[in-house]
Amino acid sequence: MNRSLLYRGLLVLALVVLAAFAAWPLDEKINLGLDLRGGMHLVLRVETEDAVRSELTKDMDRLIRLAEEEEITGLSARPETVEEGGGAVRRFVVTGATGERAETLVDLARDQLRTSQGDEAWDASRRGDQLVFEMADAHVRDIERLAVRQARDTISNRIDAYGVAEPDIRPISGTDRIVVQLPGVDDPERVRDLIKRTAFLEFRLTEYPRAGGGGAPSREEILANYGGRLPEGVEVLQSTERDEGGTGWYAVQSRPVITGRDLKSARPGPGQFNEPVVLFTLTPEGGRMFGEATGANVGRGLAIVLDGRVVSAPVLESRITDEGQIRGTFTPQEVEDLSMVLRSGALPAGITYLEERTVGPSLGRDSIRQGLRAGGIGMALVIVCMLVVYRRAGINALVVLVLDMVMLFGALAYFGATLTLPGIAGIVLTIGMAVDANVLIFERIKEELKAGRTVRSAIDAGFGKALSSILDGNITTLIAALFLFQFGTGPIRGFAVTLSIGILASVFNAVIVSRWMFDLRLARRERVERLSI
Repeated sequence: MNRSLLYRGLLVLALVVLAAFAAWPLDEKINLGLDLRGGMHLVLRVETEDAVRSELTKDMDRLIRLAEEEEITGLSARPETVEEGGGAVRRFVVTGATGERAETLVDLARDQLRTSQGDEAWDASRRGDQLVFEMADAHVRDIERLAVRQARDTISNRIDAYGVAEPDIRPISGTDRIVVQLPGVDDPERVRDLIKRTAFLEFRLTEYPRAGGGGAPSREEILANYGGRLPEGVEVLQSTERDEGGTGWYAVQSRPVITGRDLKSARPGPGQFNEPVVLFTLTPEGGRMFGEATGANVGRGLAIVLDGRVVSAPVLESRITDEGQIRGTFTPQEVEDLSMVLRSGALPAGITYLEERTVGPSLGRDSIRQGLRAGGIGMALVIVCMLVVYRRAGINALVVLVLDMVMLFGALAYFGATLTLPGIAGIVLTIGMAVDANVLIFERIKEELKAGRTVRSAIDAGFGKALSSILDGNITTLIAALFLFQFGTGPIRGFAVTLSIGILASVFNAVIVSRWMFDLRLARRERVERLSI
């Protein structure tokens, strides 16, 4: 045996051993997708407008603070709705800045308020004695993109904290939507509640009832207190059943004192009367802002708003800086879940649920059984056809087919890819395509033998002339599979993964392994007169 034949044989053996080692045992090494293992599938939409509004408030407050550092006092600012933008909040108005003060304020905005790419975030213009700051389109897109990415990361942190194995959480490229797939969840109801709880946390000062004591019995009472029309910067929120004062209504300031972004940690703990509460600590910047607001409003109610509903509205008895607690009629389980949600990070915006479905494990087992049956029948039929049509040469195709499956599952296990039901379809398609290259090679060999070539030269010509057709057909299919992987989601990506791996394995085995087997057979004899093909 020449060295080339030996080295090629050792290469094939090493790849087969590595693939088999990576894939065995299959039930432990192969990750099953949602449709095979059972679990939950969600399509979420991030309400990016919430993030834009929050960023506007933050930039507005920062600009006023920067002005005060430059000894420009007496300014007031308020957000303004852009009617032509469908009611979106895209600008804020500053009053009290004239002459050089206005020019200094505009310079501060240009220098200090910038996008993550370093561009100017706000366009300034005059309107009478007011300065109007309009959010730049690039800044809006930047905020929306970051909101989707942060929402994805936050949901992923929550799922990891819960302990779901192999979750698939990814945004749909170029949109505000996120696909969440959670295979094998053992408590779907709790996981559903955990994900649905957006935990958009805000602390807002109350305007009515101003000093706590429970909410108003109706929205109408609050409106009557203000003469039928709410003042600017005030909105009405309803409390939840967790409010210790009972379900009611509160008039609160639209601008939050701090939000969930300012939390450093959250954990369950006992309250004053040993009731379950959420204990939280704040970041240094959040503690500074919270301390200033609570110190200036002792004796006033502070509404704790979770997902747009007032959880509780305790009265501020003293200045609070870096830590506090969230009270309500919580159960221990609710406190634990809320702490987990807040600890993993508050969402930058609200979430809307566009699609939700649950796949039972029994349906997944049936899918696996049917998929294996389809693959087994397909493989058996292909083997029979190759042996009948190509006789002993068909054994090459049989070996190639088996090695394709070994390498495919080995690659799935090694790269941690998830096998889905469409992925099984990709495997079945791979079984058919695996012998396609062999058919091209064998037919070329038969043509060369009919033309009078010797067995050795016919084999050389067969492999040489068929190579371009093999590469052409498989590369175009591989390109299509890569596009499916790039732009598809969930099961579609599973199909693309198995198809791509199967194509690479089948080309390698048909061109390298099958040729090695022919050469091995020829090396045993000095002269070969006939070939069983």
